[in-house]
Amino acid sequence: MFADSLDFVDPAYDFVADRNGAGRVVHRDDEFPHEFLDDVPYDGILVSRGIVGGGQIGGKYTEAQGMRFRREGARKFLRYPLERFPDSMMMGDCGAFTYRNMAEPPYRASDTVEFYADGGFTHGCSPDHLIFDFDAAGTDRAMADVPPEVRARYEVTLEYAAEFKADAKRLGPGFTPMGVIQGWSASSMADSAASLAKMGYDYLAVGGTVPLKIDNLCRALAAIRGAIPPHVKLHVLGFGKIEHLANIEKHGVASFDTTSPLVRAFKDARKNYWVRSDTGELDYYTAIRIPQATENNRLKVKAMKGSVNQEQIKLLEGLALDAVRGLAAQSTCLETALDAVMAYWDQLNWADEPSAVQRGIALARQRGIYHRTLQDRPWETCNCRVCREGGVETLIFRNSNRNKRRGMHNLHVFHSHLKDFRAQPA
Repeated sequence: MFADSLDFVDPAYDFVADRNGAGRVVHRDDEFPHEFLDDVPYDGILVSRGIVGGGQIGGKYTEAQGMRFRREGARKFLRYPLERFPDSMMMGDCGAFTYRNMAEPPYRASDTVEFYADGGFTHGCSPDHLIFDFDAAGTDRAMADVPPEVRARYEVTLEYAAEFKADAKRLGPGFTPMGVIQGWSASSMADSAASLAKMGYDYLAVGGTVPLKIDNLCRALAAIRGAIPPHVKLHVLGFGKIEHLANIEKHGVASFDTTSPLVRAFKDARKNYWVRSDTGELDYYTAIRIPQATENNRLKVKAMKGSVNQEQIKLLEGLALDAVRGLAAQSTCLETALDAVMAYWDQLNWADEPSAVQRGIALARQRGIYHRTLQDRPWETCNCRVCREGGVETLIFRNSNRNKRRGMHNLHVFHSHLKDFRAQPA
């Protein structure tokens, strides 16, 4: 399941001119991954109330978008109709991370049910409060041994879950309420899950998992699974460790949501462009960073300090872009393209570095990373729409329309990987 955050691209974007299509209107003309790609790259969408915003929480949606979302419903707003995507989940949660620093959640059960009703969700999580203080060493502190704030977050999560389970009945049989598990240890999460199951929940969402290492997550999942009846389903909220599908599958996880394939396209230092190896495993390439010289904040600061010359930087930027495009067209050799890319990369990252030794080491290391990307030409082996239309532009780390397109490619690769994983014999 994809956790949406208004991730869309302009299908008419001009890569060479670096501008949007003529007359483009944000959201109306842009396309979500399920619209842009040939095949929908997920089985459902999660929308967090904290992303939509409203009340005490300022979300990512504008006020007008938030009002339209509540008026039209999630599927119409996201252009994800059930008729086109049958059996797909439209899931909501409260976005606990957005109010993590508040003393208590800004939402209650009643207004959360109203939000899910307005959005037309098929599944929705009870209001919860994040607990970050996880016993990574496996000490499993008792309730009396944790700080009062942690106890309060644990108790309010269960209190609100009980209220939500009762209030959600008015949404009818087409809606599945999901109780959220929070805890500071595997045993406390198991106790929370057992309490939620006794309330009548048959679908539980495991929260607070984002900072957990995979062994701690699996320890928590094992304890939870052992504390609840077999028919109760588990969902993992914000599962970013997607290379470890087998680890969570053995604990009976029915679903998870993630933004990892899309976000790593522009937030990961190395794993920006995803492929599947000959053995069917996920593999990764690093995108070639050629930021816009006149808009990059780092270069602006260096120009103000006088450590770079803006005219020279603009020239190096153009030469790097021309070289990469020439390599793709087979009119420029690999080493010449790398020389141009690294000349710009050097000015971007090391222009004011006094140590020639450190500078040389960094340049050699980065050149080797980019050498693999440009030599292997991975954009030529993928037939998704992103790569068909963008070609080498997909591998240029530059602006939102390129970077989110690359993220959509990653969603396509990961969903293919997930489908093959599901098809494997038990």
